[in-house]
Amino acid sequence: MISTSQSLEFAIGGMGCAACAARIERTLNQLPGVEAVVNFAGERAYVRPLSDEAALATTVIDAITQAGFTATLSTADTHVEEQARKLATTQTELRRFWISAVLTLPLIGQMFFMTDPSAGHSDALPRTLQLLLATPVQFWIGWRFYVGGFHAIRGGTGNMDVLVALGTTMAWAFSAWVTLMDLHHQHVYFEASATVITLVLLGKILEARARAKTSEALASLIRLQPQTATIERDGQWIDISVKNMIPGDLFIVRPGEACPVDGAVVEGLSSVNEAMLTGESLPVHKKVNDKVFAASVNADSMLKCRATGVGAHTLLAGIIRLVEQAQGSKAPIQRLADRISAIFVPVVSAIAFATFLIGWGWFGADFAEALVNAVAVLVIACPCALGLATPTAIMVGTGLGARAGILIRNAQALELAEKLTVLVVDKTGTLTEGKPTLTDVLPAADLTADTLLWRAASLEQASTHPLAQCLVAHAKAHLEAPLETPTDVVVTPGRGLTGRIGGHLLSIGSPAFLANLGLSSPQALQGRSVIAVAQDNVFLGFIGISDPLRTTSKAAVARLNQLGIDVIMLTGDNYATASHIAQQVGITRFEAEVLPADKAETVRKLKDQGLHVGMVGDGINDAPALATADVSFAMGAGTDVAMETADITLMKNDLAGVADAISLSRATLAKIRQNLFWAFLYNVLGIPLAAAGLLNPVIAGAAMAASSVSVVSNSLLLRRWHP
Repeated sequence: MISTSQSLEFAIGGMGCAACAARIERTLNQLPGVEAVVNFAGERAYVRPLSDEAALATTVIDAITQAGFTATLSTADTHVEEQARKLATTQTELRRFWISAVLTLPLIGQMFFMTDPSAGHSDALPRTLQLLLATPVQFWIGWRFYVGGFHAIRGGTGNMDVLVALGTTMAWAFSAWVTLMDLHHQHVYFEASATVITLVLLGKILEARARAKTSEALASLIRLQPQTATIERDGQWIDISVKNMIPGDLFIVRPGEACPVDGAVVEGLSSVNEAMLTGESLPVHKKVNDKVFAASVNADSMLKCRATGVGAHTLLAGIIRLVEQAQGSKAPIQRLADRISAIFVPVVSAIAFATFLIGWGWFGADFAEALVNAVAVLVIACPCALGLATPTAIMVGTGLGARAGILIRNAQALELAEKLTVLVVDKTGTLTEGKPTLTDVLPAADLTADTLLWRAASLEQASTHPLAQCLVAHAKAHLEAPLETPTDVVVTPGRGLTGRIGGHLLSIGSPAFLANLGLSSPQALQGRSVIAVAQDNVFLGFIGISDPLRTTSKAAVARLNQLGIDVIMLTGDNYATASHIAQQVGITRFEAEVLPADKAETVRKLKDQGLHVGMVGDGINDAPALATADVSFAMGAGTDVAMETADITLMKNDLAGVADAISLSRATLAKIRQNLFWAFLYNVLGIPLAAAGLLNPVIAGAAMAASSVSVVSNSLLLRRWHP
């Protein structure tokens, strides 16, 4: 799998079908020290250097150019230029289509005014005029097919261009020979060659327009990026291009304006609409020190912020990279289509040749009739629909996910999410808010609550655990005496720690941690995370910390169960707290006091049972389990670690997003299967009909164009999906 964070992206021009993409991919992968993936639907190549290669971009562009295509290095700054080039190309193709249509219409129209219908001769127009009309269509309008076919054959493969060029040339050459030799008893097929080229060109234009719609979600994300910002320079507020901003710049965001870059609020209070990033419609209240993100819209009053992430380092830029990466990756289900496309053209060419020989030689068919049947086989068999079946659905699905705050890292994750039968969830930050609050300070006899809190907080300064940070923050806010710096600290990850405060040995952690040290403690608090404290082997008391349950967790678990997914909770918290949370959300299977490494082992055991396992965590503490799962989901809006760790990142920080992701996966895979079914059926039925003489080349050309457009249109129906 190619990671766009480590790879170069190239915009490719001139690809006619999936076979072209396969040829470019094969060419690039033959270059030393690179790994490449080419996406036909997205017209992109993603190339990752396997070693440092300063001239990689030039090498790749040269290789693609030699293969007969165009390539330019694509960056966030070149998207507008690329869209302009595509628009110009489309307009050129449209002009050529209309010229081709004007030249072809008389050839088609004269078929309705034959002077000798019983003989099947198309003599309403003089044959010399037909030759003059058909020749520019064949060799000027259709020159692209000759160029593409030549490069394909030179590269040792075949593509759609080979089929179209071969079929139409056979029809034109035979007709030209009949015309020039003045063979009145033979039929001419100028209308067939010209009409096929015109219809194929029309199909490519419609296909290009439809494909453009599949990447609308990505284009809308790119359009969200503000172009200018108001920043402070030398005591003056000036407007500059966002491209010229640097980290540390002070900028202001007025009501109704979008944040130009990522930053932190240094002055002001306001509500910010982050729906374009998270899919969450409700505005988020922002105060001093809160984060703001590029493209989020300020609603109420002016905010002064300090830039923390600019250019490619903003959350929006990361989302765009992630969506491009997913759209450029290949789902496992596409491998079958790739294998078939690789051998399709030679097989079809052989079938067409056999159709001609068998029809003319064995069954005594007229030479012209056998030729027309062979042309129909070549035209009807174009594998465009097969090549578009998977990538178009992937592009639409991943784009929809991005709009809903579901960032899918690659197509493989999107496919595997459909198969999940078990979902392992962390408690803190997944089922709960992840914002622990100190609720109880219960000292033993002859000890005040403030003394217990002071001693515990002094030692917990040495810990980075969220519960420890909560305890320390509460103590600093409520105690007058400054905390003491601990010494001789020993941390047991996931359990607790020991150290010296004022010459005394202090032990803090879960009740189980104290029990392992040989210290007994009373019954723990029900429904809370409990920190037990002991000094010099004497129990001092409990501190209770509660992490509120997310309001959506219960409904999310119920929905996952409706989808046929068994939800299992793993937590490092004590059994009482775990049981309380599990009961509240409707989870029947859970494990408490589980260390991070043990979570990964639990996931591995579930996989060994033949289950398809997903894991939801914060992307940091749960990294081993996330890496072990078939599909990993990261909770935590916008964290770089979550994006780099998980297969799917949930920007809403809500477990309901997992159910949405699985629903989207199932909808996308259903579309892919429909597309592949119709693409296969089209070729399986079309080729025999053409070989049997039941399809005219003109009808075959129209059907070929319609098949590609129908597959893309079916993928676009996926846009009806809503989270």
